[in-house]
Amino acid sequence: MQDLIKLDLADLGIAVGLMAIAIGLSAWERLGLELNLAIATGRTILQLLVLGYVLDFIFALETPLAVLAILGVMLTITAIVARNRISQKIPYVLPLVWGAIFVSTVLTVFYTTFLIIQPDRWYEPRYVIPLAGMVIGNAMNAAAIAGERLVSSLNTFPIEIETHLSLGATPAQAISQYRREAIRAALLPTLNQMMLVGMVAIPGITTGQLLAGVNALDAVSYEILIIFMVAIANLLTTVLLTKGLCRQFFNSAAQLVR
Repeated sequence: MQDLIKLDLADLGIAVGLMAIAIGLSAWERLGLELNLAIATGRTILQLLVLGYVLDFIFALETPLAVLAILGVMLTITAIVARNRISQKIPYVLPLVWGAIFVSTVLTVFYTTFLIIQPDRWYEPRYVIPLAGMVIGNAMNAAAIAGERLVSSLNTFPIEIETHLSLGATPAQAISQYRREAIRAALLPTLNQMMLVGMVAIPGITTGQLLAGVNALDAVSYEILIIFMVAIANLLTTVLLTKGLCRQFFNSAAQLVR
């Protein structure tokens, strides 16, 4: 295996030149994105450097408490972000999102860790944190898409829903079509990725492993595993979240609350 070519501060400084070119191009085309690009560049550098130091610290500790703590922070942040994209007016959206992502992540990582990877310790930071982080990040996007789509549909078509209710349909039956559409919309990016992976572009995870000197077949094997983890986690997250959100739109008398 070829040794990893490490990047020093000078290399990273040159890399920042790419964003300087992007900012200059934005100014040249009068796109008005200069400030956004500059802020995004600064946040990217700061956040990833902090992440690097935190992970180094946790890897050195090698304790289950540290691993669970960093995953808990990641889960809470992603739940807040997804909640903000769905709605801040609907009650209990944050715990619903948090719980849906938590359950899907635990089940997926548990399955992968104990049946496939089988590390010496279940809390091995080298495996658990990257895999769980990948699942949490993708589940956040799926939750945000499904939640926003469902809430928008329920707010747009109240008359149709109330008509179904008046004809004797249960709340679940009245909104089943909108719930299915929301789940499908959230899973569409994942399905598109699975259909085209390896044909149009090399996935980011595989690219990173190849740059680190990992054997190509080993890198592809992990890519397959992660894609399957993301797919089931996204589906489970959206199923749980949409089911919970639907209950927030009906009172005890099974009437639509607007």
